[in-house]
Amino acid sequence: MTQDAVPDDLVRAVEAVLFAAEAPMSAAEIGEHLNGADVRDALAQLAAHYDGRGVELVKRGPRWHLQTAPDLAHLLRREREEPKRLSRAATECLAIIAYHEPVSRAEIESIRGVQTAKGTLDVLMEAGWVRAAGRREVPGRPVIYATTPEFLTHFGLATRRDLPGLAELRAAGLLEPVEDALEREIASIHEIAKEMRLEEGDTEASLDMGDETA
Repeated sequence: MTQDAVPDDLVRAVEAVLFAAEAPMSAAEIGEHLNGADVRDALAQLAAHYDGRGVELVKRGPRWHLQTAPDLAHLLRREREEPKRLSRAATECLAIIAYHEPVSRAEIESIRGVQTAKGTLDVLMEAGWVRAAGRREVPGRPVIYATTPEFLTHFGLATRRDLPGLAELRAAGLLEPVEDALEREIASIHEIAKEMRLEEGDTEASLDMGDETA
């Protein structure tokens, strides 16, 4: 098939099948898409047509596929940065900083109830979501942390005021486990208080009976 020649319908059909294929195909598989046609000559014509072009038709074993010319592959490479998944500790620290900034590491640990590894804050700072915002003017002058404009951009927030409130978190079901645990804890406290009142009542009754006997 020359540059000026008009390809016949079979050649065009084979080309369309190869272009749409998700994986390399054999001549038999291509033919099955075209009512059992013999596509060997059409493949040879297409291979000659694409020879030396930016896209080539190549045969690997029994299968054919279209590919970028090897000498042009460098033009299509793109640097892609794999997103890092935050650990649970980093996610908790980020949430605390976002809602309570500026906060010190000690304040973060007080809210979380556990120690925070230095590497956890380093991860957030490397991601560009947290920055050192100065020092707290108290003994020891600890570093305090705050979120960055990149944090707002990444999470689609205009300002920190756009962070979801308690009502929104509750509506999304994110607070239900916490509330259930809190309710159980309150019920347990009430039960303990009730038992203590009963015990106090028994003690007072015993004392009263002792007084009457005396």
